[in-house]
Amino acid sequence: MAHPEAEIRAAHDQFLMTRDQIERLERPWEALADFFTEEAWYVDPAWGRVEGLESIRKFLGESMLGLEDWSFPTQWTLVEGDRLVSCWMNRLPGQRADGSHYEAPGISTFEYAGNGKFASSYDLLNMAHVHELIAESGWRPGPGAVAPPRNPLR
Repeated sequence: MAHPEAEIRAAHDQFLMTRDQIERLERPWEALADFFTEEAWYVDPAWGRVEGLESIRKFLGESMLGLEDWSFPTQWTLVEGDRLVSCWMNRLPGQRADGSHYEAPGISTFEYAGNGKFASSYDLLNMAHVHELIAESGWRPGPGAVAPPRNPLR
């Protein structure tokens, strides 16, 4: 039986509040790991599949190094059963001459496990689009940036 939609949305709202704090540099990216179960898994298009809470925590910290000036505004969320789907933007710093942002959409599919925790997250985005935006904007990673693994677990 699925958890109540309000409970799932409340957990995601807390997740987003924490992400907002991270974007304001008030907390580290590893803080998002607190929203996952011990046996959770996470799939990122560049970093691949990461399994287990401590591996997720390490992935969050490493993968976001050097991207401290990016933001990830949420566009919408849907809930069906224990699944929450969220659309967000990968927003690079700066704007084009016309005022538009350098941004590309991403989708995350979360599976809710209860007690404010998710059992999984699967991120989808067009990495070619992100690379095009990086080139167009002239953005460069900040200090400490870590490249994704050459052959990630798929």
